[in-house]
Amino acid sequence: MTVQSPCNLVCTIDDKTGYCFGCGRTRDEIAGWMAYPDDIRTRVIAELPARLETMERKPRRETRRQRMARERQVD
Repeated sequence: MTVQSPCNLVCTIDDKTGYCFGCGRTRDEIAGWMAYPDDIRTRVIAELPARLETMERKPRRETRRQRMARERQVD
């Protein structure tokens, strides 16, 4: 089974930490994701929640995916 990308289409890198505000990966991890074997993908995904907690601010814009999910919850 292939480990899927955690991308949620935010794609904004925090200058302080070097992590993406959306998924928590570094630029190198994002660029190399398709070439990574599943064991490395699994390790990176396990680290993402802790990485996201280290960021001081979150992006202000709502992603299309987030908006669609919010709208589905309202219906």
